[in-house]
Amino acid sequence: MSNKVKLSEIANIKMGQSPSGDTCNDIGNGIALLNGPAEFTSYYPVPKQYTIDGKRFSDKGEILFCVRGSTTGRMNWGDQKYALGRGLASISHKNGNEYNHFLKFLLQSNLKSLLNAANGSTFPNLTSDILASFELSVPEEKTQKTISFFLQSIDSKIELNNRINFELEAMAKTLYDYWFVQFDFPDKHGKPYKTSGGKMVWNEELKREIPEGWEVKLFSDWINNDKSGDWGKEQIEGNYTEKVYCIRGADINGLNGLGELKSPERYILEKNLHKTLDPADLIVEISGGSPTQSTGRLAFITEETLARFDAPIICSNFCKAVTLKNKKQLFNFVYHWKSIYDAGVLFGYEGKTSGIKNLLFESFVSSHYTVVPEMSATNKFYDFMEQLESKKQKNLKENQELTELRDWLLPMLMNGQAKVG
Repeated sequence: MSNKVKLSEIANIKMGQSPSGDTCNDIGNGIALLNGPAEFTSYYPVPKQYTIDGKRFSDKGEILFCVRGSTTGRMNWGDQKYALGRGLASISHKNGNEYNHFLKFLLQSNLKSLLNAANGSTFPNLTSDILASFELSVPEEKTQKTISFFLQSIDSKIELNNRINFELEAMAKTLYDYWFVQFDFPDKHGKPYKTSGGKMVWNEELKREIPEGWEVKLFSDWINNDKSGDWGKEQIEGNYTEKVYCIRGADINGLNGLGELKSPERYILEKNLHKTLDPADLIVEISGGSPTQSTGRLAFITEETLARFDAPIICSNFCKAVTLKNKKQLFNFVYHWKSIYDAGVLFGYEGKTSGIKNLLFESFVSSHYTVVPEMSATNKFYDFMEQLESKKQKNLKENQELTELRDWLLPMLMNGQAKVG
């Protein structure tokens, strides 16, 4: 049985208040300060600032909730005590943190209604009064606690998989840097090439030395062809009968394991099935971005990626799918592209159409020089990465299955049709 209550009746709500700018720093002095979703990940935040004079604070285990701007309603878990800026609130169940997973689910399932109640004509703005007076239907306390325990068990497993994947990705980046940036890949004797005195030669295009026998080519020289996007129809309609999932820019993070993957189901023409993606294809976001995030985010496809879907996948017209000439160069292409993206280089290759940023893809790939390693090092890196990526994708598939189980069971738990023993 459910009861109608105001959020303030079951939850403690603490609104953030930004400290003075002269009390903030990025060197770890004071308490970690959170200002908004820029510090959020799929689970815990990663603070970028600190303050010696915090005004409002969240505690470990509480829900961190965005209350201002276009990301209002986005949530993370507090893994420690934080100072909160005015863009965030901290919310916790009055019965204790063991109920907080239920409370987070309750907020998520009512988020659309909550945003409709927000102030602001352009971007929503949730005040303390709006949050406190927002009405929700909740089951009895015993059911709340049972649901919270169920959710915590699933979330803990998902977070464990995410942490494993984070460590695997860090391992891959370290190896790429060691082999292909510092040039200490294994030589024919298994020793680090450059450190062991391997011959380096000057390259005029890059204005630096590279290992002897390696080449320098444009990014475009790696690419065999691209596949155009498609959007199809929402349901079967006429000749639009082939079920696919469409990858948008908004799905790239989910594809890479940085959040849930919710690619829409679409139906395309049979003659357009050649647009579906294959293992070793790449997806590049060519429209979108934000003032602080350039276009050009990248994802890649493996056999395990495709196993996460029950139908083929395509990319939308706001993305570009790319096929390489040599699939063994996939991971070298990916990690070189990511290093360029992280350095902000792609901001310099953006145009605007009707206020939307577009990546000048052809201009970039036909003007940016890259180091092309000799194939023995490339093959070794590919073999290592193929195994690592298989582990990552299996963890992501398990996360997806757990999420589907959660979403299937929760409505029945809420209305008493199912119980967790």
